[in-house]
Amino acid sequence: MKLIVIQFFIISLLFTSSFFALSSADSSCGEKCNVRCSKNDRKHEECIKDCNICCGKCNCVPSGTYGNKDECPCYRDIKNSKGGPKCP
Repeated sequence: MKLIVIQFFIISLLFTSSFFALSSADSSCGEKCNVRCSKNDRKHEECIKDCNICCGKCNCVPSGTYGNKDECPCYRDIKNSKGGPKCP
């Protein structure tokens, strides 16, 4: 019985820590994507959507409003369905 309780406790801790890591990543993506898309020529909503998708996959957003994609190679290398860059 003790073993089951200990296993449940460990699983609960792992789940809780994963949840907090995901939620903090989402909030940092939103802030970084707002900055990234603040001067974008594309539709702002489209830019934010694409940026959040890329940030969610890569856990990073390049600094500034344009360029600097070498700071985050994963973000830089994601392509759209036509083979062009997906991430703003």
